[in-house]
Amino acid sequence: MPVTAPLDTDGFVVSATFLGDVAAFASGEGSVFFAGGPETQTPVHKNGLLCATPSLDGKSLITGGGDGKICKVSADGSVEELAEQPRKWIDIIAAGPQDSVAFASGRTAWVRLKTGEIKEFQLPRAFAGLAFAPKGMRLAASRYDGVTLFWVNAAGDPQELSWKGAHGHVTYSPDGKYLVTTMQENALHGWRLADSQDMRMTGYPAKVKSVSWSAKGKYLATSGAQAAILWPFMGKSGPMGQAPLELGVRGDSMVTTVCCHPQEEMLAIGYQDGMVMAVRFSDNAEVLLRRPGAGPVSALAWDKKGDRLAFGTEEGAAGVITLLD
Repeated sequence: MPVTAPLDTDGFVVSATFLGDVAAFASGEGSVFFAGGPETQTPVHKNGLLCATPSLDGKSLITGGGDGKICKVSADGSVEELAEQPRKWIDIIAAGPQDSVAFASGRTAWVRLKTGEIKEFQLPRAFAGLAFAPKGMRLAASRYDGVTLFWVNAAGDPQELSWKGAHGHVTYSPDGKYLVTTMQENALHGWRLADSQDMRMTGYPAKVKSVSWSAKGKYLATSGAQAAILWPFMGKSGPMGQAPLELGVRGDSMVTTVCCHPQEEMLAIGYQDGMVMAVRFSDNAEVLLRRPGAGPVSALAWDKKGDRLAFGTEEGAAGVITLLD
């Protein structure tokens, strides 16, 4: 078995990430916990921590909370308040280029630029997800009946991508050619951005709550079944007409969280019963990383080299797994 360094947090682990060599775990109770650094726990949000994402440079964790604050937490435990929207619950966040941060509450989203300037965007219905394009200051906002694409620093009307239903999490492919959303129903929907061609990915027994692009962007890994479902994005039509890979099949437990390895075609899979496995794409070879226990896996993150994996569960268990050669 790989070596595990356990850590107890005080609540639902919203996010796990590595800030350099330090593992950081964002707890729904409002604190960030650290493993491998000088700080062990740093209070950040008074009314609960609702969302968190690493900055693009990997040096800090950006968080949003029920206190209306957006904060930047560093590996040494220092906290910088980036913005505040009083009486708002900030439950959607995205890190962008040039140290920009997007966050949303209800029908309003804001983008904070590196200068400190904040730009506001409105939708007729509530924002459900935010994602920056891989290149440029273009922001995708999922909503009911589709996605709206805003140019943050340019005038002009936003682009609308329509598909009936409630869209949730939104993600760009690493090459920027595709945009994919999770749906309220048990499905994904995608668009080829060159011509707005629709892509429909169905067949899940449960709602998809976790997605992760492979290192080279060839596959999109997803939760929502008794195996990790990986849709191929190698052809001109994305996954259309192609069968997905099914990795880490288990008949007795659903996949709750997926996280692709940063360099290899390998995937970390977290399950409803707390188990964590690593599975290789090419031959479905499996390595058990963590035995079942302590609640469903809610967060997974590899370090930059892919030698260590941080995990967290809904019941507050967390830790760092070191893979052995």
